Amino acid sequence: MALTTTSPGRSATTDRGPAAHPPGRRAPWAVLLLGLLFVVDALLIGADAGDRLRGGGTDDPSAESTLAAELLGEHFPAAQPNLVLLVSGTEGRGVNDRDVAAQGGELAARLAFEPSVTGVLSYWQTGAGQLRSEDGGQALILAHVRGDEDAAKAVFRRLVPDYRGSPADLPALSVQLGGPVAVLEELQSTIAADLLTAELIAVPLTLIILVVVFGGLVAALLPLGVGIVAVLGTNAVLRVLTEFAEVSVFAQNLTTALGLGLAIDYALLIVRRYREELATGADPHTAVGSTVRTAGRTVLFSALTIMTALSAMLVFPLYFLRSFAYAGISVVALAAGAALLLLPAALRLLGHRVDALRVLRRRAPAGAGGGGGAGWRRLVTWAVRRAPLVTVAVAGALLLAGLPFARIAFGAADDRQLPQGAEARTVQDTLREDFPDTTTGTVEVLARQADPDTPGDAAALRGYATALSELPAVERVDTPLGSYRNGVPDAAATPADAVRGGAGMSHLTLTPVAGVEATDETAQRLVRQVRDLTAADPAHRALSPVVGGQSAQLVDSKAAIGSRLGWAALVIVAASLLLMFLLTGSVVIPLQAVLLNALSLSAMFGVVVWVFQDGHLSSLLGFTATGTVETTLPVLMFCVAFGLSMDYTVFVLARMTEEHRRHGDSTRAVVAGVQRTGGIITAAALILSVVLIAIGTSQITNTKMLGLGVALAVLVDATVVRALLLPAVMRLCGPATWWAPAPLRRFQRRFGLREEPETVREETP
Repeated sequence: MALTTTSPGRSATTDRGPAAHPPGRRAPWAVLLLGLLFVVDALLIGADAGDRLRGGGTDDPSAESTLAAELLGEHFPAAQPNLVLLVSGTEGRGVNDRDVAAQGGELAARLAFEPSVTGVLSYWQTGAGQLRSEDGGQALILAHVRGDEDAAKAVFRRLVPDYRGSPADLPALSVQLGGPVAVLEELQSTIAADLLTAELIAVPLTLIILVVVFGGLVAALLPLGVGIVAVLGTNAVLRVLTEFAEVSVFAQNLTTALGLGLAIDYALLIVRRYREELATGADPHTAVGSTVRTAGRTVLFSALTIMTALSAMLVFPLYFLRSFAYAGISVVALAAGAALLLLPAALRLLGHRVDALRVLRRRAPAGAGGGGGAGWRRLVTWAVRRAPLVTVAVAGALLLAGLPFARIAFGAADDRQLPQGAEARTVQDTLREDFPDTTTGTVEVLARQADPDTPGDAAALRGYATALSELPAVERVDTPLGSYRNGVPDAAATPADAVRGGAGMSHLTLTPVAGVEATDETAQRLVRQVRDLTAADPAHRALSPVVGGQSAQLVDSKAAIGSRLGWAALVIVAASLLLMFLLTGSVVIPLQAVLLNALSLSAMFGVVVWVFQDGHLSSLLGFTATGTVETTLPVLMFCVAFGLSMDYTVFVLARMTEEHRRHGDSTRAVVAGVQRTGGIITAAALILSVVLIAIGTSQITNTKMLGLGVALAVLVDATVVRALLLPAVMRLCGPATWWAPAPLRRFQRRFGLREEPETVREETP
């Protein structure tokens, strides 16, 4: 005869599993002391994290365009200026005024003698019309700052005091600084300020929500404390990562959001379960153990799910995406670790005082077995009774919201990421409006084996340039031998210093027809045509040409992402299916979860295109629409939003599975699972959305898109999908929802997650 005991948290429960002796159960003070030491160390280590982050990372390091950029910077610095001085005459004087011209030439000469500054070109030196504005009121000084991002940024900071504004010894000039180096510097300073603002918004609002959820200050402060530990640890993680990997400055915002949001989500789940255990009559010691065995395992599976989704970005060569994987995985692990190590220790010390300092009169939490959530029960009961209608209506609405994604146009981030009024943005806006000959769609070609002083090489170079000039959309080709238009030499043009050859290498510049920008499809098609032309003719291939420029970088980035997108999706889907199977023991539920996540993500992408690409609500949200979406953003948003959606899937399916194992009724399990988790998931999603929306208040367009887009996905998934669509779909599938082959079910019983405590079976005679 066998006797089974199932009282949760009592001495009859087994201590099997990794959480049998929860951290903090035996020596809570020691655990909390180690946590305090960690916080102090994190503060010290992460103090200068923001200064070591990088602003690029959207180019494939092994691409042809990246090699071209390196060669241009080394051999033709004047062809790749990354510093722009926009010079105006004071008191309304034009750039041809005698004093302005004299002092402008002196300013350019002074810049040319600065360490690490090369390739200085100015209007007063060359007389080139493209370096003067149409009205003659402004002129340009172009320069190339040598070194990587960190070195160039240090040089720029050194130059700012002497060159910005009106130099004391050059009173006729007024100078504004722009170019990629200035954009990078302003980007980083703006992100740092926005991050502080986001934290000042998110923390108080989060505390208010937690007080409403728990009714007391002590219980509310526990998740917030875990979140702060995770955020401080985030900065330390980023700082350490910069020692051996390039990390994007944008990672700071997302990892802060994940660190704060997920730590609070996990702590919210654990504190809620602990209070439920106390409500059953368990003593604090036993309640902590039972909580870690149940909610703690859910947190562990949730963290593994999110880390798996983020790890998919490791397959891409672009460090913008890889840096989010490095930092994101670390931060999720940190949030889960804080919730599983520090929080049980604090709960063990607090005991029943977890409900102290009550400021709202709330009904005591129901026990772990049931009760509470009457509103959620009514809602989900309504959904399962009308399952076909709910499924068609909700799925149709999500698909309709996702339709704009079908016309997404990918582009590259530029200075328009910055808010209007930023100096670097103002300079670039002026170039676009007042310097019509300035174009970003230029294609750069380096002929690495050609020497224009050798007759044979000169003839080959001339033939190549002639063929390039005949391509559609090409206005002019500048070479060391002269310029070419429509297959014939352009006698009126004089080759600029930027394209003169040397050391067996020649630089050819293809200027597209007027109005073509780097992100235009015309410019990208031109890059492909140049490469096809080169591959088709052995004489052209003999020149070993390397194609670069902003359009080429965009083409190569899209190719790098597209070629690895399938592998990333495979990693995410396969791992999610496995983890959901280990959670539920069903092979049907994981497929449902992945498909429903895809629906909610389609709505997010559709809204992103409608708002940020098309420009709807741009005035309200304060950004400039460029007609494109930065190429890497959809990949990043997919990985993050998919992981967070699966996070809430873990929460609700863990409870549904527990209920199904109790009585075997599929519909009852669905209703009870949503009833028991609806409030906690909504609160967790609301808190995470508050953090993401706070991040979305950033003045940087990509950060705004990331924060607001993922916040939308989280809210839709945690409410509409989990409360309506998931129950309806599970009701339609009926008992088949829980089906799995017998061998797989045995495997799941051995290695999977059980939300309810394991029970002891005692054999008696």
